[in-house]
Amino acid sequence: MTTMTLGGALNAGLRRALEHDRKVLLMGEDIGQLGGVFRVTDTLQKDFGGDRVIDTPLAESGIVGTAFGLALRGYRPVCEIQFDGFVYPAFAQIVCQVAKIHYRTEGRVRAPLTIRVPFGGGIGAVEHHSESPEAYFAHTAGLRAVSPSTPADAFHMIQQAIAADDPVLFFEPKRRYWDRGEVDLDSPPDLDLHRARVVVAGTDATVVAYGPMVSTALAAARVAEQEGHSLEVIDLRSLAPVDFDTVEASVRKTGRLVVVHEAPVFLGLGAEIAARISERCFYQLESPVLRVGGFATPYPAAKLEKYYLPDPDRILDAVDKTLAA
Repeated sequence: MTTMTLGGALNAGLRRALEHDRKVLLMGEDIGQLGGVFRVTDTLQKDFGGDRVIDTPLAESGIVGTAFGLALRGYRPVCEIQFDGFVYPAFAQIVCQVAKIHYRTEGRVRAPLTIRVPFGGGIGAVEHHSESPEAYFAHTAGLRAVSPSTPADAFHMIQQAIAADDPVLFFEPKRRYWDRGEVDLDSPPDLDLHRARVVVAGTDATVVAYGPMVSTALAAARVAEQEGHSLEVIDLRSLAPVDFDTVEASVRKTGRLVVVHEAPVFLGLGAEIAARISERCFYQLESPVLRVGGFATPYPAAKLEKYYLPDPDRILDAVDKTLAA
């Protein structure tokens, strides 16, 4: 086992993919000599050359469009979108072209393309640098979307995404890049890319989170334990498709569900999870499914983001409400 940061684990996973398949290419703004804004691609251009780790112009639509063409020619490109709010110039390419090609060609053409998107807040950044756009892409048929929360998952999931024959939006929780954890660099992944993980077992209520909110949910669970409540925390990991079976099994046991994400609650991923679990567990639920997330406003200035982002207290308020019902 090796202890590394989440960002370091992504670097190791990208390195492993580049070594394994010469058709893997990395593309993005400043990812080469600089190693990316968050240094996730540090040293990779030096070791694999500028024809495989490619510094691109400042044009997200061009990055994704070029990568799409390369994918159609048999390559496995990995695009880096520097910050979440910069993905929108490439939105048409992703949802109109990349997502549709397999269906449009009746399965004859695939697009093995991975789009890395550092997402979420908590880093004190300016406008367009702290957004959570995952619902736009999870809503789009033809796209997969995943988000790791630990270094171990980051290492394995980036390789699984690159190996997939479908386009994958890979949402990286940027404020967790420096979180450290153990990674077994020699073992295969313990879960399929689209399976959820029960991180902590519990009996009183289920808390579902993904990406940056998993650590926050675990902090809430530790406080709840001190107060005599047992929370089961599930790391969703995959946002499209969603592993509803794992969530359902947990809710059938606990009878209560709280869904947490940084994105606004209105029409967020939590709404779909709440609806599906309400259908599947109608007779097991002891109270309505509750959601904790961002507010229906643009992401605020850095000095106000602590009031916008869900924290353990807001999660525990929802837990108290569902336990009291």
